[in-house]
Amino acid sequence: MTVAGDRNEASWTQRPERSNMPILRLMVWISLRLGRPIGRLVLYGIAAYFVAFAPAARRASRAYLARALGRAPTVVDGFRHVLAFASTIHDRVYLLNGRFDLFDIEIVGRDLVEKATADGNGTLLMGAHLGSFEVIRSLGRYHAGQVVTMLMYEENARMVNATLAAINPAAAQDVIALGRVDSMLQAQEKLSAGHLVGMLADRALDKNAGNDATRAVDFFGAPAQFPLGPFRVAAMLRRPVLFMAGLYLGGNRYRIHFEPLADFSNVARADRDEAIAAAQSRYVERLEHCCREAPYNWFNFFDFWKGVES
Repeated sequence: MTVAGDRNEASWTQRPERSNMPILRLMVWISLRLGRPIGRLVLYGIAAYFVAFAPAARRASRAYLARALGRAPTVVDGFRHVLAFASTIHDRVYLLNGRFDLFDIEIVGRDLVEKATADGNGTLLMGAHLGSFEVIRSLGRYHAGQVVTMLMYEENARMVNATLAAINPAAAQDVIALGRVDSMLQAQEKLSAGHLVGMLADRALDKNAGNDATRAVDFFGAPAQFPLGPFRVAAMLRRPVLFMAGLYLGGNRYRIHFEPLADFSNVARADRDEAIAAAQSRYVERLEHCCREAPYNWFNFFDFWKGVES
């Protein structure tokens, strides 16, 4: 395994945002006024558009699906992949408004969260661009009275976030923007207050991706560069870490997974690098497991293996 800086000039952080505010606002209006079934009809057209006119994302989708499915993906597979992504974005409109009556949500590992926060402090949740994080955050906020704060890179999706904030201003209060001087201090304060603090560890935390070192870890049979930044942050915050995933299962069904990942509470500084490597390896193993279980749920639409053949 090797450690390197991610200098891919075509990295996701440098790509222009495709979101269009008028279209997003139209979708929000349709969704809230006409209901989820009508809103979902529009998604099919949006998914077809992106399959047809986003060639780079289409190639990346095929490369990933070939590994996750264990066969050559078809056009239908590519469409299902994009449609799953569009569906999770669409459902955020309802989740942010507390419309849980529209969904069938199963939770696996709820007791792990309760155990990790039994001392009154919060815990860290480590996820990926896999399924829906919003289903985890909203469910915690509205049902369990548990605040889930997200450490996230905001700029690339700023128009989507602005639209969702307009739907429910409270949503913006649960985000800590990374890259600021006080980001870690804010995260520590949230943990001390008993909050859950989430990070997505399949992309660099730093908006300048070249500043976040990566480590090559075997993922679907080939080495892929995963950022070390999220795990270094977890080690600094010295709390238990749970793997999280809000898998979209089609229709109105979601399954939330929580699994033990690491505990940095008592890791000595001399042992920190080894503990980080172990946590990241387990993270990648659980990510691959979930991708095999729900293959259309991983939404990293770029060349994750940097040209390695499937």
